[in-house]
Amino acid sequence: MSFITSPLEQFQILPIISFSFLGFDFSITNSVVILFLGLSSFWFVLNGLVNQKSQFSLIPNRFQVLVEGLYELVTGLLKDTIGAKGQVYFPYIFSIFSFILIANLIGLVPYSFTVTSHLIVTFSLAIMAFVGINIICIREHGFLFFSLFLPAGSSLPLAFILVPIELVSYFVRPISLSVRLFANMMAGHTLLKVIAGFAWTMMGSGGILLLAHFLPLAILVVVMGLELGVAIIQAYVFTILLCIYLNDALNLH
Repeated sequence: MSFITSPLEQFQILPIISFSFLGFDFSITNSVVILFLGLSSFWFVLNGLVNQKSQFSLIPNRFQVLVEGLYELVTGLLKDTIGAKGQVYFPYIFSIFSFILIANLIGLVPYSFTVTSHLIVTFSLAIMAFVGINIICIREHGFLFFSLFLPAGSSLPLAFILVPIELVSYFVRPISLSVRLFANMMAGHTLLKVIAGFAWTMMGSGGILLLAHFLPLAILVVVMGLELGVAIIQAYVFTILLCIYLNDALNLH
């Protein structure tokens, strides 16, 4: 039996069904399978939110508590950061939050795959949101969009310093947004693999190390709990930053 020896091998994209056409690779990989599973799970939650809303009872079951909790969380987030006008963007914000949360949680299942540990996935989510927010800002304010790069009350001499700084910080937003999620998920899963590999090595060594392997196993359980918290928190952080950026676009300073 072969085992994964490197902590980074868990992030490899491996083909499950290889298929190519006209020189293009259309293989079904482990990443595609997990993405499909994540989207299917999101559809299940969304279906419960939309189609079964009229069937909710006064005494909620577990699924109803989950759906209502997600709904209240995202609604409250939009209300606190944007206000009443932010509710029109609830479907998009709810979709982003649910997808990232589900993808992060699926990645915690042993021998699964964490799609959010790949920069291409997180950057795609961030750049699509960034472009959409810019379109919304230009549609709402026109040329006043450029006032984002000059803080209110700034003098003309300061503008030559502040505008380049604001430009850089503004266009770095999708990069920081994507790297934050990618780095946290990749680092946490790598740490889990290192500790698990350490415990496995101690078990195979025999002697006193066999008895001492319970220490890294205990640490692994603690880190697993922390990683569960990180999976939830990172989905929340990604979403709340999107709401803040959207608020900047809707309510110019």
